[in-house]
Amino acid sequence: MTHRTISDYHAAQSPEDKKICDALRAEIDAALPLAESKIWHAHPVWFLEGNPIVGYSKLKHCVRLLFWSGQSFEARGLAPEGKFKAAEARFTDAQEIDHDLLRAWLAEAPLVQWDYKNIVKRKGRLERICVD
Repeated sequence: MTHRTISDYHAAQSPEDKKICDALRAEIDAALPLAESKIWHAHPVWFLEGNPIVGYSKLKHCVRLLFWSGQSFEARGLAPEGKFKAAEARFTDAQEIDHDLLRAWLAEAPLVQWDYKNIVKRKGRLERICVD
């Protein structure tokens, strides 16, 4: 199913998964007010200057929160995901969200970025973005 907006995405979730998505969206929107948010590859994703920063997706048994540069964060608690620098947390209940830890990850997200926007142009090689 294709969702046109993040609100549409949330509305299509089960009641418990919707609670998780709503809680994540509220924290992300509060922490990244300058980010552009949209449905990207069928999931809610937030971008800074075209670079994906954070998003979430419904998996079979959970909602996965993904930080594209999360493996480079100092705050602990994220699990490596994939072959690049992404890291994730998974939730099956909104009560599992540690809001203090989520805020710590979101505080690092704009400061610790790998350039995914240009990964194709660089033939799969990631470079760290220097953020002022």
